[in-house]
Amino acid sequence: MVQRGMQVIGLWFLAILWGLYSIGGVVSHGDQPFAKISVHETVFALDVAAYVKASPLVLGLKGQTSEWLTVTLHNPNPSADDWIGVFSPANFSASTCIPESSMVTPPLLCTAPVKYKYANYSSPNYKDTGEASLKFQLINQRSDFSFALFTGGLSKPKLVAVSNSVAFANPNAPIYPRLAQGKMWNEMTITWTSGYGIDEAEPFVEWARRGEDKQRSPAATLTVDRNSLCGAPARTVGWRDPGFIHTGFLKELWPNSVYTYKLGHKLLNGTLIWSRVYQFRSSPYPGQDSLQRVIIFGDMGKDEADGSNEYNNYQRGSLNTTKELIGDLKNYDIVFHIGDICYANGYLSQWDQFTSQVEPIASAVPYMIASGNHERDWPNSGSFYENNDSGGECGVLAETMFYVPAENRAKFWYSTDYGMFRFCIADTEHDWREGTEQYKFIEQCLASVDRQKQPWLVFLAHRVLGYSSTSFYAADGSFGEPMGRESLQKLWQKYKVDIAIYGHAHNYERTCPVYENICTSNEKHAYKGSLNGTIHVVAGGGGASLTNFANINTTWSLVKDVDYGFLKLTAFDHSNLLFEYKKSSNGKVYDSFSISRDYRDILACTLDSCSATTMAS
Repeated sequence: MVQRGMQVIGLWFLAILWGLYSIGGVVSHGDQPFAKISVHETVFALDVAAYVKASPLVLGLKGQTSEWLTVTLHNPNPSADDWIGVFSPANFSASTCIPESSMVTPPLLCTAPVKYKYANYSSPNYKDTGEASLKFQLINQRSDFSFALFTGGLSKPKLVAVSNSVAFANPNAPIYPRLAQGKMWNEMTITWTSGYGIDEAEPFVEWARRGEDKQRSPAATLTVDRNSLCGAPARTVGWRDPGFIHTGFLKELWPNSVYTYKLGHKLLNGTLIWSRVYQFRSSPYPGQDSLQRVIIFGDMGKDEADGSNEYNNYQRGSLNTTKELIGDLKNYDIVFHIGDICYANGYLSQWDQFTSQVEPIASAVPYMIASGNHERDWPNSGSFYENNDSGGECGVLAETMFYVPAENRAKFWYSTDYGMFRFCIADTEHDWREGTEQYKFIEQCLASVDRQKQPWLVFLAHRVLGYSSTSFYAADGSFGEPMGRESLQKLWQKYKVDIAIYGHAHNYERTCPVYENICTSNEKHAYKGSLNGTIHVVAGGGGASLTNFANINTTWSLVKDVDYGFLKLTAFDHSNLLFEYKKSSNGKVYDSFSISRDYRDILACTLDSCSATTMAS
């Protein structure tokens, strides 16, 4: 009986291998750990003396959305590069493959694992004994899981054994809520993922201001299919059903008030499925004079707490940044993650992994994102840069998984107000040059703010449209995206943008207040009165591999750091702002400056900010 079961497993695995061989080795980005697996090279080598066992069989019995389990294995012919792949759905057979066209005989499209780990990860004697025990952390991803043992490494894998399946008690449960500012200052949106389509259940949010009666708001539902994606691996081996993405809109909120909420689905038979209860504080009224604290970083990515498939052995910084922010939740009000969100690069399962990682943050404060190259770029897809960095996602996953208050989420630029702050968020993966639709938006965003009420004007973008001494920019001689400053610096100067912040370069750098490559102030830490220029900051050290600086000293660069970290802006009132750069490793401040000024300092004319002549003159 066991042998017959192994033969069946062998047949469907041979089919999956044929499908993967048919499409060839799909690689979206050299650093993506799943792109290193030559699944199309795999050969069938089931060994009846080998086994893989996973326990417990049922996860999340108390409503948990993530849980640890143990995988034990035995291989009579072990080697140092044996590895365990975690597959979901558990039956990753060719019967689940869908042909891409009627001209091609299935099987064709199958799936990469959702994570993997070397067999000797926690059993150093594995090569001698063939025995190993591994701990995996699984998250609820709307399907069951199985564990497959491979020998031959990632380049020439041989399937040796497949485990039993394990599953969460309610795989369809509403999970991973992520807050975002709405289009109005007094609106909060809540986006979450579930396995319930609109033909199975009605999604809603139940919410209330603390101490008041609860009310329910219906949620809109979106999903993604292969045809909405642009290429491989997103449409092929990286495809995994992303589930259903729901967004509820909570409107007419009282400013600066605590609200509780929980996610709900009403099944057709009337049964209610609930998430746990969460809470958030609503946004202050634009111009409100209160303590307001903002976190900003880029390029964080995701990592696995269990050590699985560490992304090029570098994304430990991602977990450190996340841990620091979770531990300091009471001391900030809103987060901006400015591009390169999770580096899924076409392996869709990783979006679940990321939303699970940031859930303690995103469920409590608005988690605003910007579009980066690893979300959007793909040839002939309308992106400004025609590279393969998105792995075929071409923006679809980022635009669906997270809400932003843009008029058109496919054009990922928007503005949002938070008390005394106005944020203008650009989309560097679409054309920003003078005369374009985005350029007009940027000018309108900067020009429309009332600086008496919102004195702190901040420009955010993924790629460096201002200044950076990073090696790859210096090699171009542009010290930023080519054509970046040329188009935008007159807007920053005219509308007196205080700070412009970017990611993309994986390091930290701060400039003097600068205009046309010239420092407009000799001060470095305590600015008083008008800046006469804009301070440009690179904050791309959220977690991805660090980038070195060029061996060139520029006059405008004040502070550089090749390490993981994030920014915190604190507005104490309309006249005093504190900027801090903190290390992800320990949360300590590495660099800081303050701005102190009156409203009249913003009104005063500076170079290129007022007309050269007036009627009176």
